[in-house]
Amino acid sequence: MAGGENTRQIPEALTEAQAERMLADMNEVIRAGEEMRKLRAEMIKLFVGFGWTQDRIARLTGMSQPAVSKQVTKYGIGDPPPSTGLSLDQDDEPWLEGRLWGLAEEISEAFHDASRSTGYLHAVARGKKRFTPQNVDELRRLVEEDLRLHQAELPGTYRSAYDEISRGLDVPSNAPATASASVRRALARQIQRDRLRGDA
Repeated sequence: MAGGENTRQIPEALTEAQAERMLADMNEVIRAGEEMRKLRAEMIKLFVGFGWTQDRIARLTGMSQPAVSKQVTKYGIGDPPPSTGLSLDQDDEPWLEGRLWGLAEEISEAFHDASRSTGYLHAVARGKKRFTPQNVDELRRLVEEDLRLHQAELPGTYRSAYDEISRGLDVPSNAPATASASVRRALARQIQRDRLRGDA
């Protein structure tokens, strides 16, 4: 090339900082995927405990029956686990966190970008946020703000649910849980959403 037409230097290698930034999001997605796989395995164990057949579980999870059978074998799922209560009115910390998560998702879906919780929920989905005490406090503040900003459009059941969850989180029960924290969170999240929609 003549006369310095292209004098830009092309780097021969990425810097460590560039590589770290590039891989950070990928690592979070991978971690979130691994956590979801683990949660799915735990949910399969729970469904077996409910007495559901492997065929039924396969249909619900979108897995093949042999894949479900492999999960059951891999995780030693033989004896049914202790029964897990499905009443919304439970006061252990993971259950209350799951209820808060479900409430935040319902508000976020109703108001999309106008919801203060939306960004937080995206971070949870990508594995960037976990349910640490600090993050739960942050989500509580965001939900409170959403409830205040949108109180005219939201049914009173949303505020009532939040007040009940908040009181419970202020003084959580130390009762022993019958399933892992992630399973209890996932169950409470779904049951809370169904209740708010009037499906439960």
